Parts: sequence; C-alpha cells; structure tokens
Amino acid sequence: MPQMAAESLVNDSVDWSLAISTATRIAPSGPVLSRQQTQAAVDMLRDLALEAVEPVQQVTGLAAPPTSRAQVVDRATWIESNVAGMQIALASLSETIYEGGLPAGVRSLGTRGSAVQLGLVLGWLSGKVLGQYEVFTAPGQPGRLLLVAPTIVQVEQQLQVPSRDFRLWVCLHEETHRVQFGAVSWLGGYLASLVNEFIEASDLSFNETLRRVTAVLGSIARRTSLMEAAQSPEQREVFNKMTGVMSLLEGHADVVMDAVGPQVVPSVALIRERFTERRNSPKAIDAVARRALGMDLKLRQYTEGAAFVRQVVEAVGMTGFNQVWTSPQTLPTRTEITNPDVWIKRMAG
Repeated sequence: MPQMAAESLVNDSVDWSLAISTATRIAPSGPVLSRQQTQAAVDMLRDLALEAVEPVQQVTGLAAPPTSRAQVVDRATWIESNVAGMQIALASLSETIYEGGLPAGVRSLGTRGSAVQLGLVLGWLSGKVLGQYEVFTAPGQPGRLLLVAPTIVQVEQQLQVPSRDFRLWVCLHEETHRVQFGAVSWLGGYLASLVNEFIEASDLSFNETLRRVTAVLGSIARRTSLMEAAQSPEQREVFNKMTGVMSLLEGHADVVMDAVGPQVVPSVALIRERFTERRNSPKAIDAVARRALGMDLKLRQYTEGAAFVRQVVEAVGMTGFNQVWTSPQTLPTRTEITNPDVWIKRMAG
C-alpha cells in the first residue's frame, strides 16, 4: 500500500485535532507557580536530566548515544506527542485493512467517537505521567525523552519531599528508559513489531478493531497497561510478550532509580516510601479510572519487574542480568518475570 494512502487513511480514521483539543481541555491545571518559579523548575529539570546520565550508566553498565537529551514539556506537549505516536503506529493498521478507501460509516465512527474517547483518556493521564520516552517516531527520527514539568512539581508538592531530590529521582527513572532504547538498538523496533502483531491478530471488524487498537496503542505509548479483555488466542500470545517486555523495562528503571542510593539522592528512602504509598492508595475516582483502563496490571508490572531485576542481579550480577538485552529471545517471558530462576537457568543453559 502506498505510504501516502496509508497516511490518508489514518487521518480519515480519527479526528486527531478533536482528540488533542479534548485532552487539552480536560487536562488538570498545573501547580500554582509564578513565572519565575516555573522557569526555575524547568531549568532545574534540564540540569538534573544531564546529571542523571552518569549514575544510570554506572548502575546499569549501559550507555546510550548522547542524542535526544531530555526535553522538559507541559501537559499539552505530552498529549501532542502521544497523538503523533499513535498516528505513526496506526499506519500499520491502515496498511492491513486498506481496500481502496475508507467506508463512510467507518469515517463517521472514528472521526468523533474514537477521538473524544482518546482525548478523555489522554487528558486524565496527562495529570499522572511524570515522564515518557517516545517509542513510535517517524523513520530515522530518534525518540525523545519527555519530562512533564507540571506533573512532577505537583506530585513532589503532594508528597512533601525535597524538590531537588524528587526531580533527580524521576530523571533517573526516565534516563534509564532512554538508555534502554538508546543502548539496545533493536528494542524500539521489536516493541513496535509486537504492536503490529497484536493488531494483525485481530479477528474483529474494522470498526471494533479501531476502537480497541486506539486504547492499545495509547497504552504502549504511555507505558500504561494493556486491557486484556476480549483478546483472541493469537492476541493473548502477543499480549503476554508485551507484558513481559514492559514489566522488564519498568522494573529495571524502578531498581536503578533506587540503586543510586542516598549519596546521589539523600532522601531516596523517604521518597520511595511516600511514592509507593501514593501509588497503592489512589483516590476513589482514580481507582475507578485505573480499573477502567486496566492500569492495575501496570502497577503489577512495576512490582513484579523490579522483583525480577533485583533477584537476577543478586544471583548473577549486573553483567549477567544484562544478557536480557542481547536479543528478543533473551528477554524474559511473562512467566519468567514472576519466576526469575527459570530465566536464569535458561540463560545458563
């Protein structure tokens, strides 16, 4: 299918402008700061993102090219980044189902319904996400590491923890994601290929596929959990691979951000305690949204993935753990994430 035709079909499938405007309109307002305080926070985050590079390299033993350093953004820019990533990812769906043009009924479905639904989800998440590495980008364009300044400042205020320590702690987590994708050249392409497999394994009509894929792609781009309901057997197999990969990436980043220790982040123990308590005790409305979006699984990814990394590193050291980055075949399966000894034995064998 010609690239121009695929792009045209994607643009016809969802009213992306409506999705962005909806998300931006319902996104929560940021913390109340003066212009001077806002600029100071942005400058500090930029500096701390650079400061995080060396500790992450020391802990992980991995180094990424010094390209696409972290960019400090607001919630609107984060929303636009996710929509752009979805457009790129959805092009593969367009190529799969394209048959000379998009039916009028499908245009009507996707143009407004999916756009509003997507906008509502992105708007809510924009007040939760602290940072993100862009996985889906145009060919030849490296992903960017985004730090969502208003959310970072708002969370640090809610936790009542030292600002500089918390901001560096977040930068360590997000820098680990940049290193994962920057140092492991095949990782981004592999994750994108899993999304394509998931889409192509659908046995639904285009209308229903579009609705569900919008949620799935948004979940991957935002690193939130995938919804497991109504998957075909083929999709479930791919989904399990996705879950294994995402658990590894999130658990690895969580371990690294704590492993730097108090010599780098003096209040790291306090931050982890309060952040975990906040994560495990959501407000009523957030609890409902989490269940609706399948984000409870996302929280398990952090916990199970971190436990996997810690147990493997304790058993075989960081060098032994880094075998996971050799190829897609050395990644832990979803089962191995909860049974690290199985992965260790497989690598030894």
